Amino acid sequence: MIKLYWCQNTRAMRALWLLEEAGVPYERVHIDIRDAQAKADPEFRAASPLGKVPALADGAVRINDSGAICAYIADAYPQAGLAPPIGDPQRGAYLQWLMFTNSNIEPAMMEKFSALTPNRAAHGWGDYASMLATLREGLQTGPWILGGRFCAADVMLGSAVYFLDMFKILGDEPVLKAYLERCMARPAAQRAFTVQA
Repeated sequence: MIKLYWCQNTRAMRALWLLEEAGVPYERVHIDIRDAQAKADPEFRAASPLGKVPALADGAVRINDSGAICAYIADAYPQAGLAPPIGDPQRGAYLQWLMFTNSNIEPAMMEKFSALTPNRAAHGWGDYASMLATLREGLQTGPWILGGRFCAADVMLGSAVYFLDMFKILGDEPVLKAYLERCMARPAAQRAFTVQA
């Protein structure tokens, strides 16, 4: 059975949400990442050498990045339909958006929080404003990032928009706020966020 190491109010909610969407059995193992003794557990450290959550153990597989966990679950359990299969024309867009949270949104959030001077030429994420514009434009084709098809990338993006809104840096973004409402209305998201409370 899949074992998910998690802690409230962390990126682990992404993995929790995706596992709920996938409908596969899993065990939640709470790790207080602020407690050095809890983080020293050898099974946890085998899954997460940096002592961070989320971390996942599934048989011999060990993964400790929220994006990688979402990619793995979506591909390992295709019956849930959370990823276009290899060869599907939407696979490229799916992979691009699946990685967008960790590669663009989170660095742009740090730019905003740290009051860094935007530098689109030097920063791989562009800047905060262009990140938001890119995400907003990506959502123009339908209710989900791939149009009418909900996928693992929506878990990553939806959770990122949730944090942008929670930290009050989203601003006046009706397209992104409507997307967040659709994400939070999903029963799997509601179950995951209930566990997070």
